[in-house]
Amino acid sequence: MGEMVRKQGEGAFEKRIHIMNDEGEIISQGIVKNNSTTSQPDSTDDENGTNQTLEDWLPITRSRKGNSWTATFHLLCSGIGIQTLSLPLAFVYLGWVWGILCLCVAFVWQLYTIGLLVSLNESVSGTRYSRYLQLSIVAFGDKLGKVFALFPVMYLSTGTCVIFIITGGGTMKLFYQLLCDDCSSKHPLTTTEWFLVFVCLAILVSLFCRDLHSVALVSFVGSLMAVGYCTTLWVLFVAKGRVNDAVYDPSEVVASEAGRARSILNALGIIAVAFRGHNVVLEIQGTMPSTPNRSSTKFMWKGVIASYLIIAMCFFPLAIVGYWAFGNKIPVNGGLLRALSTTLHHRTSKPVLGLIYVQVVISCVAAFQIYSMVVYDNLERAYASRKNQECSKLTRIGIRILFGGLTFFISVAFPFLQTLALLIGGIALHMTFGYPCLMWIAIKRPPVKSVSWCLNIGLGCLGVGLSVLVFVGAVWNLACRGLDANFFHPS
Repeated sequence: MGEMVRKQGEGAFEKRIHIMNDEGEIISQGIVKNNSTTSQPDSTDDENGTNQTLEDWLPITRSRKGNSWTATFHLLCSGIGIQTLSLPLAFVYLGWVWGILCLCVAFVWQLYTIGLLVSLNESVSGTRYSRYLQLSIVAFGDKLGKVFALFPVMYLSTGTCVIFIITGGGTMKLFYQLLCDDCSSKHPLTTTEWFLVFVCLAILVSLFCRDLHSVALVSFVGSLMAVGYCTTLWVLFVAKGRVNDAVYDPSEVVASEAGRARSILNALGIIAVAFRGHNVVLEIQGTMPSTPNRSSTKFMWKGVIASYLIIAMCFFPLAIVGYWAFGNKIPVNGGLLRALSTTLHHRTSKPVLGLIYVQVVISCVAAFQIYSMVVYDNLERAYASRKNQECSKLTRIGIRILFGGLTFFISVAFPFLQTLALLIGGIALHMTFGYPCLMWIAIKRPPVKSVSWCLNIGLGCLGVGLSVLVFVGAVWNLACRGLDANFFHPS
């Protein structure tokens, strides 16, 4: 026999059930249900009553259907860039032994820091840090975390996209000149117009990519193109053989001691800057599902191993064979791409040159999508947090067009940024070699003076110091050689 009495209080229903037990005694049991709703800044209910969080609205974490294959494509596309073509120039200043040694050390070092980032994605049970900025805030606190990571992340993502525009647009121009060398066109496109063509193409592709996971197919094509032009180049160099009068002695390239020190710093910077993409590793892992039985860390690590084995097969042959083929004849600005359009222009067939140019352009368009997604995510987060709703399609399109216009303006206003790659990269180099180690210590808190503590504190300090050295070397080199600052006049 039972009876229910309901009492309504302040925002609460109290359900009380009276039940008679076997001994004839009446037992009263109360169930309290709170009717008042607490505000959740990162969650809301949609029209169907389904609970949605802020993470479900943003481009990085909207879709968590990724796997080891998509992670491999993203990492390859974002990890191989135009800076790879400058690796033989580092060997010009370091020589064979030191060049190979430094390249090996940098490769192992950055692979170790990627492993730290992957492990920190789920360092707290039930919580995922799918953005570099989030991890920095957890490690260093709200204020310091934003200071250490917000500007470098946005600066690095935007700056990388600008480099893509300059490289992709310039390569489009080279491809057009290759096809229409004897064209009778009286009004060929200027470099600025080629920049605009590249931006329009990149933004058009981004309009069909709602989130980072939807970029997987584009990343697959981009990774094929990146691996393709790296492989095509070093195979071409082997086939064509060495250029005449190539010199392999670093002491003959730079005579003075000051020049030698400056060139070594620049060589270290070239090797360090060639390894990129750490600012999007957590974002890539954020596209993968994770359950207690199937952690995303395991599958992400498979993608990292697969992608960086392929990256190693691109970097090392290109650096070694490129140095063997050209020696000290490699152009200071532009690397092998410039050498290809000058020294080897008349020694290589048009189809092969055209294939390399097309591969470079498609690779830049694809990588643009990955790095720009970090910026879109931050801008959409600001909008969704303020409006407490998901960005509409029109707003999303507006954000992408606005970002495309901003990067296009920067590329036209500062078309010489490619010559400042070491200066630009040196500012954010600690995000690759330093910060992951320091964040691991701050979050994992290993015993002081333990092996893991000493290793990570040492690598973290060395990474920050390397960033400072590369920046100093770039400024020193700029002061000695000068800068052709052709503002608003892309050549």
